[in-house]
Amino acid sequence: MTEKIHVLILNGTLKAGSETSSTEALAQELSKEFPSETSTVETVRLVDLSILPGISDDLGDGDAWPALRQRILEADVVVFATPTWLGQMTSVMRRALERLNADISTLDEHGRPLFAGKVAAALVVGNEDGAHRIVADLLQAANDLAFTVPANACTYWNGRAMEQVNFVDLTETPEPVAAANRGLAANALHLARLLRAHPYPASE
Repeated sequence: MTEKIHVLILNGTLKAGSETSSTEALAQELSKEFPSETSTVETVRLVDLSILPGISDDLGDGDAWPALRQRILEADVVVFATPTWLGQMTSVMRRALERLNADISTLDEHGRPLFAGKVAAALVVGNEDGAHRIVADLLQAANDLAFTVPANACTYWNGRAMEQVNFVDLTETPEPVAAANRGLAANALHLARLLRAHPYPASE
């Protein structure tokens, strides 16, 4: 039996523990689109971890990044998920990207960039404009790190401006968002399988 594709969702919410989170709610909806027969899904709330600031793969005692970095290395698909604040991704998501930057020049045993062969996608929620800009920033960063970006590699929800309705308050997922979830999951899984079967060529 073919090994299942492992999906890791990095949740950049600022809400700790099991506190109600729209980012978590949309991540859960996305998770349902990855068939359990062929994939596994793991979600990590970055704010619950002590990810120290810096550009290093290990900052010593008290740094939770090395363990999370290993989980990223073990994943086939990484979804960068964040709410929108002042039109920006959260500070904890930006910190994760900064820590990933420590490996931007790291090569694997075949001379390929460390994250080559891994698939990246983005998930954004918020009550203001900014989703397209955040998706662009996230996926450009992922591309710089040598992740591969599939077609339709994002899902997002923005409520109407100047109102107080959050995604977690909705009684059902809007069909355009559900369709984006389905497309993201299907394309990410397809690409991950292709990259597993046909890895990028080794550097000569």
